[in-house]
Amino acid sequence: PPLHVGMTRNLPVVFQSWLHSSAALPQSTFFPPAEGVMLPTGSFSNRVAFITGGGTGLGRAMTSTLSQLGAQCVIASRKLDVLQQTAEEISSQTGNKVHAVECDVRDPQAVARCVERMETLTGLPDVIINNAAGNFVCPSERLSPNAWRSITDIVLNGTAFVTLELGKRLIQSRKGASFLAITTIYAESGSGFVVPSASAKAGVEALYKSLAAEWGRYGHRFNIIQPGPIRTKGAFSRLDPTGAFEKAMISRIPTGRLGKPAEIANLAAFVSSDYATWMSGAVIRLDGGEYVSMAGEFNELRRVTPDQWKMMEAMIRNTRGS
Repeated sequence: PPLHVGMTRNLPVVFQSWLHSSAALPQSTFFPPAEGVMLPTGSFSNRVAFITGGGTGLGRAMTSTLSQLGAQCVIASRKLDVLQQTAEEISSQTGNKVHAVECDVRDPQAVARCVERMETLTGLPDVIINNAAGNFVCPSERLSPNAWRSITDIVLNGTAFVTLELGKRLIQSRKGASFLAITTIYAESGSGFVVPSASAKAGVEALYKSLAAEWGRYGHRFNIIQPGPIRTKGAFSRLDPTGAFEKAMISRIPTGRLGKPAEIANLAAFVSSDYATWMSGAVIRLDGGEYVSMAGEFNELRRVTPDQWKMMEAMIRNTRGS
């Protein structure tokens, strides 16, 4: 079965400490995260933003940033109690109303009810962020049909149901909007052990690039952000439950650290704002350089020391002409 958090209890205490310690590399000091809100105050005044998966993690961070910038936000997920707590906390911090609406994105009827509720509360949105996701690590030969559906129903079908339901209503109302999907860097490359997620996220990217071409005539633009590894409770508890892979991840990120939710939130706000109205069909990777680091065949040579390079250079010179 997939790894779970409880397995760490059986590890030696010293190993547990190593697993959960901060593993940022020395070069990370050159790339400190700027976590303040980037855009000018009021950039989303008189705008409505709809964020799926808005109660926790990246969804919460994006909701907070948009609310600080003046948006009236509607957040949706299956867990109404979590949504309501998040909505109250962000509203009290920003002074702008955040509405919590229960929605199971896997169910098109539930999506329709959610959108109808939002129309009653705020009217149709100007900004739509499809962020709801599910994932877990598992060898593909151990995947059941239900395991496959549990991910693809949320990620691909859920994004499609929300996008099509809102898109049709926006078209009928002659209202433009910005659609943004949060995917992952392995939507492009594929990845073992998360095959349902990789397949579903790749489908989401195809959906958004296709609609960017088709629905621009209706005033709609579609963009995609591919985050690299960012520590959020939900994602890391499912994908790195023991903490064993965090140091390995950081070791292959050229900037030497994980990303911060606020960094994704600032990028999402920009992409969804009037500062980016000529951006559509874009796929933006924000990963500290991890993707290109993994892609280059010879990039592991960064581990070679200066003394080892001297030895290698001597060996190379001795082989010239042979």
